[in-house]
Amino acid sequence: MNKLLNVLGLATFGGAIALSLSVSSAQAQEWPTDDVRLVVPYAPGGTTDVLSRSVADLLQEELDTNVVVENRPGAGSTVATGRLARGGRDVDHTILMASPGHAIGAAIYPNLAYDPVEDFVFIQNMIDIPNVMVVPADSPYDNVSDFVEAAKEENMTFSHSGVGSSIHMSGELFKTLTETNMTAVPFAGSGAALPALLGGDVDVSFENMPTVYSHIQSGDLKALAVTSAERSEYLPDVPTLNEIGKYNLDQFITTAWFGLIANESFPEEGVTVLQEALQKVMAREQFTDFVDQLGAKKGTIAGEEFKAFIADEVARWDEVAAEAGIRQE
Repeated sequence: MNKLLNVLGLATFGGAIALSLSVSSAQAQEWPTDDVRLVVPYAPGGTTDVLSRSVADLLQEELDTNVVVENRPGAGSTVATGRLARGGRDVDHTILMASPGHAIGAAIYPNLAYDPVEDFVFIQNMIDIPNVMVVPADSPYDNVSDFVEAAKEENMTFSHSGVGSSIHMSGELFKTLTETNMTAVPFAGSGAALPALLGGDVDVSFENMPTVYSHIQSGDLKALAVTSAERSEYLPDVPTLNEIGKYNLDQFITTAWFGLIANESFPEEGVTVLQEALQKVMAREQFTDFVDQLGAKKGTIAGEEFKAFIADEVARWDEVAAEAGIRQE
């Protein structure tokens, strides 16, 4: 009888453990328990917005829950990012599509009420888009070296889509590294900047690939270099800036990156579920086609590696902002 009770006791104890493990496993899979909000820190219509909506459509299929896109533009993405850093009632289900503005904004506005690295969880880098150094079709410059030599002797102008954009900061970085005479000419977005470049009103730009690719293909613009670490498969004959071999351009590697982040208190199980779902999203044919249309590459870093990348970006753009005199104290 005692042996039977002992066996029953062990069985009950074992059952309790199994039930506990089952409950723990179920709890780990409970996230999300509500709709997921994907915040876009820019106005509708731009690359960040279009990418976010594409990701949201695919992600909600993987999560089997609504993923609602919400645009909150302002101050180079710092308005929405600051709100995310403060947290709030729905912080456990809010993510944000960050871009170079996340690091550049911190460099331009050093007195932000949040830390761009420590106040966030870095979930997944989604895509990287190279910028392209382009000049008008009738420009006398056919390569980077000729352009730099001329810019050392005379003042050149470069267009950009707004202070603090990756296009603007790429131009400032080029100017700093090559020690050339270049004046930034701001426009209200790439849509306004492009006609000035095509018309020869400015000498050069460091535009995002999707904006200028068709104009390069048509011959309306000449591509002198791409800003990524490796040549773009979409412009295989165009060198990277860092392979020029002089003018300090071996230090010039930058892309327009886009990735999902969350408040530092975002639940760990949510991060795990999202990272697994996003890997499935990035493997989908629809996402691959979208990336190809942008002339981009899929992101390869997540978690701590993504965080380390952002820390390096903040430090790099901080130096550029100081050198360019565009820091807002």
